[in-house]
Amino acid sequence: MSNSEVTYLFDPLCGWCYGATPMLGRLSATGLHVELLPTGLFSGSGARPMDEGFAAHAWANDQRIERLTGQSFTQSYQRNVLNVRGTLLDSHAATFGISAAGLEDPSRRLAALKTIQHARYVDGRDVVTIGGVAEVLAAAGMADAAELLKTPTEGLLTAHRELVGRGRALFQRLHADGVPSLAVIRNDAPRLIGSNALFGSFDNLVAHIAAA
Repeated sequence: MSNSEVTYLFDPLCGWCYGATPMLGRLSATGLHVELLPTGLFSGSGARPMDEGFAAHAWANDQRIERLTGQSFTQSYQRNVLNVRGTLLDSHAATFGISAAGLEDPSRRLAALKTIQHARYVDGRDVVTIGGVAEVLAAAGMADAAELLKTPTEGLLTAHRELVGRGRALFQRLHADGVPSLAVIRNDAPRLIGSNALFGSFDNLVAHIAAA
């Protein structure tokens, strides 16, 4: 896998992306360079109201993810996130926070993603507002990212637009049907790996990457 470039396409409010995070962490721990690119799937026109029907659908799906991956979706999440009406499923703030964390060091995107996912799915905290995400990042030792998020520079705004733009462009180029998606890039030619590989054995995932 040493000659491979791997790109992970995700949205921080995607339950399946949360389910794939342990596998992503193991992949990164091998020393393989994995670039994280957000697609903005649930931001902008992709945001949706957290109504009763969507909440019920999400919780049923989350239980399936938990059984498959062992990732925890708690009662605090159900009570304080899914069952709070008048809010949106909107990943803009969370994605912006990940951009802020990785502005100077892209490797911090994974740590920020894990932090935001844990805050939402385990602690039941707000990660759909700038203030909420800033609090979560500050509590996790990323105070610099939190401050940048609250008072963004032109550099951050530009970098964020470019990051999400790259994610969306690759998503479309691969004809991916959702997130999470994993691409192996060799000689500037990306190849999509089926997302199922992220939910099987680690050895199987490694084999898929090596064969791509």
